[in-house]
Amino acid sequence: MKAAWSGMIQFGLVAVPIRLYAATQEHPVRLHEIHLADGSRVEHRCFCRAENREIPHDQVGRGFALADGRVVPITEEDLAHLPLPTRRTIDVLGFVPYEDIDPISFGRPYYAGPGPGDDRPYALLVEALARTGYVAVAELALRSRERLALLRPRHGMLILQTLLWRDELRDPGDLAPCTPVTDRELELAEVLIQELAGINIRDVHDEYAHALEQLVDAKITGGELVEPTEPAPALDLLAALEKSVRAAGRTHGSPST
Repeated sequence: MKAAWSGMIQFGLVAVPIRLYAATQEHPVRLHEIHLADGSRVEHRCFCRAENREIPHDQVGRGFALADGRVVPITEEDLAHLPLPTRRTIDVLGFVPYEDIDPISFGRPYYAGPGPGDDRPYALLVEALARTGYVAVAELALRSRERLALLRPRHGMLILQTLLWRDELRDPGDLAPCTPVTDRELELAEVLIQELAGINIRDVHDEYAHALEQLVDAKITGGELVEPTEPAPALDLLAALEKSVRAAGRTHGSPST
């Protein structure tokens, strides 16, 4: 894998050389943009407003817009000399229990592999985090911005998980329900959760691509799609819970309550 970042983890006076590698790779199903009138592909071109003409991609750069309307060009070389301590150093701010980090703030995960040099500081940090159950909260500059991140051990190596800043989390407002539930409803819900406990994530697959293939085939052949029925809200919550518990008990071979 190609390293996305390289530098040092700094905690106390200990420096740990590392390289970051993207830990995930999504496989989205991409639909092409087309002209609805004739089905031909649509292209996006680079257009210069000042010269009122199309320009090639190699003449496109980036710039920082000032309040007075001027734009200051910023090159990759400029960004490479950005006066930011976290540009090449992951600065550990402190250590907290993993449970103290709300998963809603989790961003993208990276494998933090050891960099060149002595591996002992790396191995020491991995083992120390594993023994204490703590994670390191740190700052680093990655992909043109400074990010908050956590470092945690996994299978003998470090995982760096970027975190959203507090002001990037939206306030849910009054989305939470205010309707109370009965003790019996809560009891049955807990039983149902226990009946359905356990799942092998590896057995779950993305069915979107297959459904899209069925749609395309139906449009070509003129066939009809059989759409799955959508679940309807239960009119009698207690009855729905009781029925669900009995069905789960039969499926999993457990006695129902």
